[in-house]
Amino acid sequence: MPVMDKLKNLSGTAAIVGVAESDKIGRTPDKGPLELHAEAGRNALADAGIDKSEVDGVFTAGYSTYDVAEYMGITPHFTDSTSVGGSSFVIHIAHAIAAIQAGYCEVALITHGQTGRSDRARAGGNPGLPSAQYEAPYGIIGPPVAYSLAANRYMHQYGEDRTREAMANIAVSTRKWANMNEKAFFYDTPMTFDEYHDSRWISWPFHLPDCCLVTDAGAAIVITSAERAKSTKKGGVSILGAAEGHDHAVLHQMPDLTRTWGRHSGPQALEMAGLTHDDLDLAMIYDSFTYTVLATLESLGFCGPGESPDFVADQRTAPGGDFPLNTNGGGLSYTHPGMYGIFTVVEAVRQLRGETGKRQLDDCNLAMAHGTGGLLSSTGTVILGRD
Repeated sequence: MPVMDKLKNLSGTAAIVGVAESDKIGRTPDKGPLELHAEAGRNALADAGIDKSEVDGVFTAGYSTYDVAEYMGITPHFTDSTSVGGSSFVIHIAHAIAAIQAGYCEVALITHGQTGRSDRARAGGNPGLPSAQYEAPYGIIGPPVAYSLAANRYMHQYGEDRTREAMANIAVSTRKWANMNEKAFFYDTPMTFDEYHDSRWISWPFHLPDCCLVTDAGAAIVITSAERAKSTKKGGVSILGAAEGHDHAVLHQMPDLTRTWGRHSGPQALEMAGLTHDDLDLAMIYDSFTYTVLATLESLGFCGPGESPDFVADQRTAPGGDFPLNTNGGGLSYTHPGMYGIFTVVEAVRQLRGETGKRQLDDCNLAMAHGTGGLLSSTGTVILGRD
């Protein structure tokens, strides 16, 4: 049987039945990462109406699953610590579907917890890695520098002025969504275009609002079979498509600085779901930087190469626009503890359930959640649908 036919057979066989953040996000200097993992996991299980004793599959990144499971008092039959940056937790969803269908587990718990803001310090790096040998000596140290290099290439190919304006549109529209989310770091902090352009530089062409937040936060997802989901507290949000992959580690090995692996994971997830871009009501796209959004929209196929500045023009992605994007405020204005992908899924599920208050979309039945990890290195894409 062809691979895609096998994947289509998995479409809709599992569902997300619980999502949650840790008790507090933003600044939590009194809590360590494992506590944020555990809080989020407990809250997501409560959201699902499933007892901790029923969890038999544990998934996480950053920490090992045995650290998280021990801390939470869980003894899983299936465990997965796949760690490929911020996309890891989106990628775990496909792994959970496979494990459930194979009979390795019935209730999968995906957790994340990170104290990026409280632990801020200069990274020492691993001198054995290629990035330390071949990039750091030339000043490519950390994501802001690496991503700005990629953004410069995009500007060279498609125009500086239109790229700069597109990045401003993304930053301002995402902040407007955050201003509607009481949990967002910038809930009480509006931003105008003038304030964006007048903000301080970080690494050309990035102003401060072009860069994601550094926060403390945890989040978790509970997944089970479609049949089991029927008896859970809120029912299930169907997982219709899922795909993943990566093509480099260090930035100078990236085949094309303007195209991410989303060019593969996006179309594959949509094909598995039997849907097209036009069917989607919401896009939750990892926004580590404003440029990440521009490159991702093109890679996923929402528009062609060099077309994302026109695609996001005139606040099209802001509240009231016809392309809702990152309705929680994103990594730019809601939260970003270091690895953000899981939060795209949490918001997508809540929008599909109709639980997002004043930022709730009028009609949300199908959503895409997309994570990016490393230095534009890995991607995971899932398509979710309301039962």
